[in-house]
Amino acid sequence: MEEISEVPEGRPSSHAHTGVAALTNCCRVRSKKEGEPGGSSPKAIEAISLIKTQPVRISLPIETQNPGEKFIPAAERPTSPGTAGFRVEEHWLELADGRMRYLKAGSGRALILIHGMMGYSFSWRFTIPALAPHATVYAIDNLGAGLSPATEGMGCTVRATAERVLQFADALGITDFDLLGTSHGGGVAIMVAALCAERKDARLQRLVLVAPVNPWSPHGKRFAPFLGSAFGSLLFRNTIERWRSLDYLWLRRLFGDGARIPPDSLAGYRIPVQNNHGFRHASHIVRAWTADLAELERGLPKIRDYPTLLVWGTKDRAVDFHSAEPLRQNFRDARLVAFEGVGHLPYEEAPEDFNRALIDFLTSSQFPVPSSQKTGFD
Repeated sequence: MEEISEVPEGRPSSHAHTGVAALTNCCRVRSKKEGEPGGSSPKAIEAISLIKTQPVRISLPIETQNPGEKFIPAAERPTSPGTAGFRVEEHWLELADGRMRYLKAGSGRALILIHGMMGYSFSWRFTIPALAPHATVYAIDNLGAGLSPATEGMGCTVRATAERVLQFADALGITDFDLLGTSHGGGVAIMVAALCAERKDARLQRLVLVAPVNPWSPHGKRFAPFLGSAFGSLLFRNTIERWRSLDYLWLRRLFGDGARIPPDSLAGYRIPVQNNHGFRHASHIVRAWTADLAELERGLPKIRDYPTLLVWGTKDRAVDFHSAEPLRQNFRDARLVAFEGVGHLPYEEAPEDFNRALIDFLTSSQFPVPSSQKTGFD
């Protein structure tokens, strides 16, 4: 059963952003500037300046719409000059392990968005308006995250979560789709692709991976298992989970420049913590972190033929930027987009440029859906 209600559109956000975005087909070492720490990062082959206009966003309700209410369609209206009118709908879907909430907007080939740990569909509030003219966008709240309740004892491994993404596509009758995953959700997207490859399931067409967890990033390899331990979990519950004053600190670490944190981010990310035990779900994820990384390493060779876009911020403190190049080498046909000075959430810190790179990939003739992957279903 599926129930829907409408999510209102909002006004452009007031935050500004600066920096340099680079589209790269391969990773090169740039010259080290005087006083700069050692290391290498992708060099811009084609530099694109950041857009100064303010991004359009959707406003998500502080409390979710009552899923029992009857959906009444509202008239479509343009979100910004030159953008086709669209409507964002809030849907609910019953799955075996809980009730999944997701947002739907736009028309065209299906694009499923998978948020990171502690994220949810709110993470894509700047992305959905930009993608709606180009795709039918599905922004899910994974079970146990966002506002999607989950059953007690539900599996939280990347494989279990990937299986639920495929169950979602099955339930909606989606015959072919592109997949975008960020951070832990990027790991889930990798696992979805591996499962599709194993099963010769041709529905998945292309991948977009935004700073996905991967075997080459040292960040989190020790800290995540510690948080998943009995002592680490107890320490976490009695500090970060309880002290709301620490929320800004962990959010700040996800941005290259704290001045570019959108004004609604902190309040938006607090909602699942307050309403759906968000930290508890995250603690279940990190318990399987080491095993999940091993599973992803086994799965990566299976997905090398998918056309893939990799997106990273050069100041990412959560998933090491230098892991982008070895990950890129896993694929036969991959593009890397690096945003200079941006952190772990480019879709929030530099949304206009993130959207431009994403749309370019999805609409470019250089990255078409391979004929060998087409399903024949429309």
